[in-house]
Amino acid sequence: MNRKNISSGAPWEAIVGYSRAVVVGEWVEVTGTVAVGDDGQVIGKDDIYRQTQYALEKIGKVLREAGSSLQNVVRTRIYVTDIDQWEAVGNAHAEVFGDIRPATTMVEVSRLISPEYLVEIEARAYIG
Repeated sequence: MNRKNISSGAPWEAIVGYSRAVVVGEWVEVTGTVAVGDDGQVIGKDDIYRQTQYALEKIGKVLREAGSSLQNVVRTRIYVTDIDQWEAVGNAHAEVFGDIRPATTMVEVSRLISPEYLVEIEARAYIG
């Protein structure tokens, strides 16, 4: 089975040993995605709703690069630092996936890699 690694060009990919996304056969796995712009700055500081929107935009972009789309997502995993803000995260998620309705999980974690990150999202999609 063919494998294709997709890189964002971020320096920490080599340091940690991961890819932005991996395509194997007809499946795309997108790594945990936070709201960080190309300039390394956090998008939506202190705004979990905006961070969720931006993370999903980034996921959509890499899925298109992989030959898939947000419409083909079958699973998302959402990690939040404050589960009390689940509705804001859920609203942003529903704006993208309200009709698609992938399987999803949302869990609270004690922290993400930077204290400015409020949410991190993974996705799995098919290419077909």
